[in-house]
Amino acid sequence: MKKATLYLMIFLVSVSIFPTSATATEKNSNSISNSPKEIPAEVQVMLNRLNEIKAMDKSNMNRLERKALRKEVRAINTNLRSTGNGVYLSVGALLIIIILLIILL
Repeated sequence: MKKATLYLMIFLVSVSIFPTSATATEKNSNSISNSPKEIPAEVQVMLNRLNEIKAMDKSNMNRLERKALRKEVRAINTNLRSTGNGVYLSVGALLIIIILLIILL
């Protein structure tokens, strides 16, 4: 009897998730933009600097100059990671994680 209620709960949750994801994929024709996602100016400057560093000829640099470049690349990469690349979870994913935790515990 316990398994039947568990399966019924899983079925109801999965059925309730489906309409939500189906309506989320519908797009209004007015909101469709043909331009790709714009990159902020400060991010573009950092990306350009990274490309300049990659294109440099580092063979004639001394050890301290290469070390300074490595530090600069690490700092730029840290700043790029913190510019809004967050982790987003959907409601369906949260429900599945909760169900798995309930089942495993």
